[in-house]
Amino acid sequence: MNKLAINGGRKLRAEPFPAYNTIGKEEEEAALRVLRSGKLSTYLGAWHADFHGGNEVQSLEKEWAEYFNVKHAISVNSATSGLYAAVGAIGLNPGDEVIVSAYTMSASATAILVYGGIPVFADIEEDYYCLDVNSIREKITAKTKAIMVVDIFGQPYDADAINALAEEYGLKVIEDTAQAPNAKYGERYAGTLGDIGVFSLNYHKHIHCGEGGIIVTNDDELAFKLKLIRNHAEAVLGGKGYNHKDELINMIGFNYRMNEIEASIAREQLKKLPMLFEERSRNVQYLDEKLSQLPAINGNRIRKNTTHAFYTHTLTFDSKLADGIHRDKFIKAVSAELPQTILRDDSPVLMGCGYVKPLYLLPLYQERIAFGKDGYPFNLSTNINYGKGLCPVTEDMHYNKLFAHEFMRPGMKKKDMDDVVNAFEKVWTHRHEIC
Repeated sequence: MNKLAINGGRKLRAEPFPAYNTIGKEEEEAALRVLRSGKLSTYLGAWHADFHGGNEVQSLEKEWAEYFNVKHAISVNSATSGLYAAVGAIGLNPGDEVIVSAYTMSASATAILVYGGIPVFADIEEDYYCLDVNSIREKITAKTKAIMVVDIFGQPYDADAINALAEEYGLKVIEDTAQAPNAKYGERYAGTLGDIGVFSLNYHKHIHCGEGGIIVTNDDELAFKLKLIRNHAEAVLGGKGYNHKDELINMIGFNYRMNEIEASIAREQLKKLPMLFEERSRNVQYLDEKLSQLPAINGNRIRKNTTHAFYTHTLTFDSKLADGIHRDKFIKAVSAELPQTILRDDSPVLMGCGYVKPLYLLPLYQERIAFGKDGYPFNLSTNINYGKGLCPVTEDMHYNKLFAHEFMRPGMKKKDMDDVVNAFEKVWTHRHEIC
């Protein structure tokens, strides 16, 4: 009965875990309201009243700005689009450098490449996994234009230290807060800590409308540029008029527009954010306390004077305290004890080792090929390093220590979480049987 499932024993649990589904009748009615109106979008890519989108889009932006206590909220069709627009809005020139985490979703760095910029990867904090201010300082050159910080896993970045460094060198701060809605640094919300913040409304985030994103800023000029890039800037500025050619920088626009159905759903989802946030926090507290009792597991750490949004429950594994068993083998054995999750049937068990491969080790950066055969924009720089060992803390976390799971999502009951804990305890008890 106690034989490990990975060795042919019975799984500790066979019944699928409950779905994470925050969509209810409120969202259904909102979508139907739009369908019945016949106005699924009212955007025009011209200087016109409809340049700003329809009623649902504008209402969502107003409600988002009020909730997060920020001056401007600009909806887009994805957080990726939001990051692209943010990099364009700060006036990045080809060859400019932007310092970015190596341990983040790929779009945080490709947004820089889109405008001909050079991603410069800095290392992460060992405790919190966000960009390390000391590593950032080491990477600053005369070509540095901005810092792309990431509130990774739901943890707000070290805003006081990094913002002070940015001010010292005259750099913009773009905050990728896709994983940290409702988290706070002091009294301020994550996403509002830098010059521009970008939230995600992708289907596996805290709240969602399928796909979508929201950009926020307190800067009027940046807000207008963001709206232009979202909606065919080059076709709009002629009708609006411009005062100087500098206003045309990076104003080749895109179609990053959110439709009315998505906006109507996002409005209802925003109302649920506080409740979902609190449930995640309670569940993580419960699981963290239980799992940290195993000698080889270190629980989640939260920066002082912050609240964490817990996109995932992230922990570390110490192989030395597990009699030399590597993290990968241990977590693989735990995963074998657990079932899949409803609505994520095509995904493996929602637990894994590391996060994403350190970005600089991807073929794009190893081969330095992005646009065209000559390696633009990498060929604009002669002093970039994407070699293995560039970010030692990132690599150690990814390949040896860090693991994460999603079993703290709202909808998980205590008995569900107890099964997760029991799976860890079973594997720990029988760890010497792991092949």
